[in-house]
Amino acid sequence: MFVVTLKFSDNKARAGELMEGHKAWIKSGFDQGLFLMVGSLQPNRGGGIIAHNTSLEDLEAFVGKDPFVVEGVVSAEILEITPARLDERLEFLAA
Repeated sequence: MFVVTLKFSDNKARAGELMEGHKAWIKSGFDQGLFLMVGSLQPNRGGGIIAHNTSLEDLEAFVGKDPFVVEGVVSAEILEITPARLDERLEFLAA
């Protein structure tokens, strides 16, 4: 399982012009079964993603295709988490 943070950079002002491409990239992440959750980092700091069903290398490549990352609107950080204990509703993450 992975947590991805997309923190706004000094180039944040370009987010509006790249938003449609960013939304298409998010949709692709859900369509491919990579993303479990996408949301905003508060207050207005960027975005956060919970991802699974992939390798670190493949996720790094996918995150590198986000128009926000490509154009320097955000900086991405990927944290890999190996679950040690899970609520039964999240058992699918143990695989």
